[in-house]
Amino acid sequence: MQAAGSGDPTMAVAAGSVWAAMRTPDGPATVNITGEGLHLEAEAWGPGAEIALERAPGIAGALDDPTGFDPADPIVSRLYRRYPGIRITRSGEVFDLMVKSILGQRVTGKEAKASYRALATSLSEPAPGPRPLVVPPDPATLGAMAYHRFHPFGIERDRATTIIKVARSVGRIQETLTMSHDDAFERLIAFPGIGPWTAAIVGMAALGDPDAVPIGDYHLPNTIAWVMAGEPRATDERMLELLAPFAGHRARAVRLIKSAGVKAPKYGPRRQMRSITDI
Repeated sequence: MQAAGSGDPTMAVAAGSVWAAMRTPDGPATVNITGEGLHLEAEAWGPGAEIALERAPGIAGALDDPTGFDPADPIVSRLYRRYPGIRITRSGEVFDLMVKSILGQRVTGKEAKASYRALATSLSEPAPGPRPLVVPPDPATLGAMAYHRFHPFGIERDRATTIIKVARSVGRIQETLTMSHDDAFERLIAFPGIGPWTAAIVGMAALGDPDAVPIGDYHLPNTIAWVMAGEPRATDERMLELLAPFAGHRARAVRLIKSAGVKAPKYGPRRQMRSITDI
């Protein structure tokens, strides 16, 4: 799953523990996953508790298979040794992640997270269980709203219209869980307002796609190029060129590089050099 910042009202993440509220076909639920490595325990509450427990391994990344990922690139190889627990998740929360991703289109991350928090706390009900969370916004509620009702949440007409259309087709959205990753990607980008960036974000976190790459991200090409090649600026094409050796596991390489927390310089480098020892 992907949180909308540290204040995401539908999730709580701490060392060794994840709380996640969700909507299921049986009703709302909250799941708590604790432990580390291969030793995980899950407990769930609410009408959808059984489904939440079924989703728990995917949320924790336990369904991910890194077989075949043996990076020859020395930097990515070092990151893989440093962060052996990095996994591609399969939360099953396709619709909710689509909403979060749509909110991230053409705005800063801070603005997108604030909009989601406002949307969820205003329109959703408390989640079951002992943790004070709310369940993600109901597709039926969002689909019935006029676009101008999204304005108080900092969401303009274009993104509001996309959310409304997606909410009205939530059944087709959730069907991607039964599709191949390629077919799911094609299904998602067929919706007006959904492009490769949004589809890849959903693929990486909700569908467990280890090869998804968010094309069109404002910062990611620069980050990839800076870490892998010492280049402060890059295009999507250059990013894909650098990630090509990881075909089949490009999302895994992206997650490892982002986990390092290294950012490309805001302005072209002068005498600045990457600190490889810190990667």
